[in-house]
Amino acid sequence: MTESATPSSVSVCRADYANPVHARALVQLLDSYAQDPAGGGKPLGDFAKTHLVRELAARPQAFSVLAFDGDQAVGLINCIEGFSTFACRPLVNIHDVAVLPGHRGQRIGEKMLALVDEIARERGACKLTLEVLQGNAGAVKLYERVGFAGYQLDPAMGQAKFFQKWLE
Repeated sequence: MTESATPSSVSVCRADYANPVHARALVQLLDSYAQDPAGGGKPLGDFAKTHLVRELAARPQAFSVLAFDGDQAVGLINCIEGFSTFACRPLVNIHDVAVLPGHRGQRIGEKMLALVDEIARERGACKLTLEVLQGNAGAVKLYERVGFAGYQLDPAMGQAKFFQKWLE
C-alpha cells in the first residue's frame, strides 16, 4: 500500500506499529480523542499509553490508519477484523476515528476511511461496521456521506442498537 498525498499536504498511510513515529502518533492521537467529549472526556490511562501499540501489533486482526499534515500526525483510525457468520467472510469494525480539532472539516476522515475500505477489501471483508454517538453530528454526516447507514435486517424489526457490558 502506498502513501497517498492530497493537495492539502495531508497524507494517509497504514500505520506500521514497529515505526516509533507511527507508534507515538497513534498513542498521542488516541489520547487526544479520549479527552474529547466524543471520546469520553478523559485521558488514556498509563497502562493503555504504555501497552497499546504492542498489544495492537500482537493481534493480526488489528490495523490502523494515520493521517499526517507534513510531519504532524492529525488523524487516526483503529480497526479490528471480525467475522460475519451470515456472509461467512471477515468484516472490519472501525473502532476509533479521530481527527485533531484544528484539522476537522478538511475531509481527513474521509481520506482515512477510503484507505480503510481498500485494506478491508484486500482482506476479503464483506462490510465495514462502526458505532457513533448520536450527538456527534459531524461524524454522522461523514459516515453517511461515504456510504454508511443504520443497520437493520427487516424494517419491521427496526434498527439495531449497540450495547456494552464492562467485565471489570
